Amino acid sequence: MKNFLLALLVAANLSACTSGQTQVDQNPDISADNLADEISKHIKHYQSEKIYMLGYSNDKCYVDLYVNGIKLSKAFNKALGNSAIEINPFLFQSGKCKVSFKMYPLGKSKEYDEVFKTFVDDTSLELNLLSYDLKDKNAADKEYITYTLPKKKEEVAKGYFREKFNGVGKTFFEDSFEFDIDLPYRSKPPFEGAMDLRKLNKSDLESKLLKKYQEVWNVYRNKEYDNIARLEYNSLKGLYVSTYENEENVSKNINTLFKQIYKNSSFEMQPLKKYKLEYFAGGKLAALMLDTNDNQLRGNTALWAKVNYDEGARAIFLNRYFYIPAGETEFKVY
Repeated sequence: MKNFLLALLVAANLSACTSGQTQVDQNPDISADNLADEISKHIKHYQSEKIYMLGYSNDKCYVDLYVNGIKLSKAFNKALGNSAIEINPFLFQSGKCKVSFKMYPLGKSKEYDEVFKTFVDDTSLELNLLSYDLKDKNAADKEYITYTLPKKKEEVAKGYFREKFNGVGKTFFEDSFEFDIDLPYRSKPPFEGAMDLRKLNKSDLESKLLKKYQEVWNVYRNKEYDNIARLEYNSLKGLYVSTYENEENVSKNINTLFKQIYKNSSFEMQPLKKYKLEYFAGGKLAALMLDTNDNQLRGNTALWAKVNYDEGARAIFLNRYFYIPAGETEFKVY
């Protein structure tokens, strides 16, 4: 849970206007000092507090996972994986939820001598949805749905069959599935009524977005802590409201984020380069994603930093997504 929260904490939000600093236009009443308190005001507790998780196991593939069109920031970049990620921060209300994925051949890895340029017979991916209740810790996890890759049987000897992935020899595969969720809260993401960015000229949009990225990049490079707090307020509020966090942990986690990451003397923003424009959440969000085959970097946005943390040098991915509210012309950050 601690690692999950820190990973999501590092995925921030932007805005504000402070004299002498970068001008941003969100959450002007938020500061680094009151960030935790202002978030805690919105957290409620319920008789039942479900946490939904997406379990996954994979082999010989790299996967980008999305919940309701929003990319999960966790890196699914190992040759062999078997874990689960909590997805409440991407669930805004009860009803239908959609999980989708994009899958690529593994390529080069530490686990295998072979370089997998295409999918092979035993490329595998399994996804399963489950939940647990914070108010009923003795209850077993509830399982809802399990997804596996489409396979076909092949006779390798008379009377002996084996299954292999339908996408053998290909370099890309995608699919999705839906399920129903039941939540005690209803939250409205700030991009809910945003315009469809896919309808704008792609070249013009990319130029405009790069300018906004540079603005955000400067906020972090210049260590404008109040601006960082304003930028991150919406996403952090969504995280803690959806996970029913208590006030003490909110304060502790945010203090850790600023003290050990943003105020760390080794924190260094990396150059904005080698990126490509991608859309999310049905075109309401856009981002400049790193354009690389490096499994340690791919799947993240071009906004990232390096920092000495937790006994080693770490890459910190500030996976921001941008939207333009309906009736407006300028980007906001989610």
